[in-house]
Amino acid sequence: MRILQHRSWTAGAIALAVIGAGAAVTAPAQAAAGCQVAYTVSSQWPGGFGASVAVTNLGSPVSSWTLSWAFTAGQTITQLWSGSVTQSGAQVSVTNAAYNGAISTGGSASFGFNGTWNNSANPAPASFTLNGVACTGSVSASPSASASPTRTASPSPSASASASASASASATATPSGPPPSKTVRVFWLKPTDVAFNQAYPNGIASVMQEAQRFYKAQLGKTFTLNNPVVETVDGLHDTSWYINNNCTATAAADRYWCVVTNMQTELQQRFGLGNPDSRWLIVAEVSAEEVNVSGGGGAPGWVLLSGHDADGAAGINGPMDRWYGGMVHELGHAFGLPDASSTDGTCMSASLYDYPNCDFNQTQKNGILTGPYASFLS
Repeated sequence: MRILQHRSWTAGAIALAVIGAGAAVTAPAQAAAGCQVAYTVSSQWPGGFGASVAVTNLGSPVSSWTLSWAFTAGQTITQLWSGSVTQSGAQVSVTNAAYNGAISTGGSASFGFNGTWNNSANPAPASFTLNGVACTGSVSASPSASASPTRTASPSPSASASASASASASATATPSGPPPSKTVRVFWLKPTDVAFNQAYPNGIASVMQEAQRFYKAQLGKTFTLNNPVVETVDGLHDTSWYINNNCTATAAADRYWCVVTNMQTELQQRFGLGNPDSRWLIVAEVSAEEVNVSGGGGAPGWVLLSGHDADGAAGINGPMDRWYGGMVHELGHAFGLPDASSTDGTCMSASLYDYPNCDFNQTQKNGILTGPYASFLS
């Protein structure tokens, strides 16, 4: 396994599906058209919440979009994926990412975010505009247009695959069954003494979706994530066990791997996973680490990461580009690439720390496209 070390309340699901004026809304885009917006608060915890927003185009196709609204209770967005956000006071505008700007008639685009709230009230926005036009809930040229169903949080979300680089998949907890084969299966393992925090599955999903977008831009094809993107696993042991089980007291190289190999062994036993596994490429993160000792890395078929990577994905351990670059790098190993021999501007070298200013060279692209998991790309 190749290494690049990274030093560095339970929320009841609150489904706030908004439909209709002051509830979930519709709006025209670039041409005279209509749309529907579903704004769903999928989780909430003291001081924070996670939400997803899906916009369905009921009218003419659009090539780019900006969705705007005003919060009414002081909410702020702290992290957003599958788009770019600007916020000034209560006013929020989200523009499309490079890969989800085009929305065909009947098509949809979605994004998610983490935010803060005042611990008193967290109402949905009263109205939205799409490309500067107020949402009306109808299509101006076609009164028979039907609204799409809203997406609400489910305690047992389905495991249907996401077929593109868009972030239509949610970041909720545990699916009802194994996901489809030839997909990237993502786990977050939470030790028994670690409190659940929705920022972790949301953040890990965000990192995976950014890596998915990057691979599409570099290779012309990318891997498929599942719905939910992240499977939250309640670990069988406490943090100390993952750090110390089968781990010698003084062997630094051994202790580097203890946390992630203990996680991997548990996941293999509980989910019947191979190493490698022909069904899935597996990414696993555990919220445990021995500070400045525990590490992680990637090898064909697996990415194993410890607590500082999980913290980084959740937005509490430095700039997000650091964690995006790290995931792109480790997925490169999972797809069969070696480390670069020098800091050469590729993401398989220390240039990953300069993300997004790194890329794959042609030899690396060929290695992924002809490697052991090439068939997972579409």
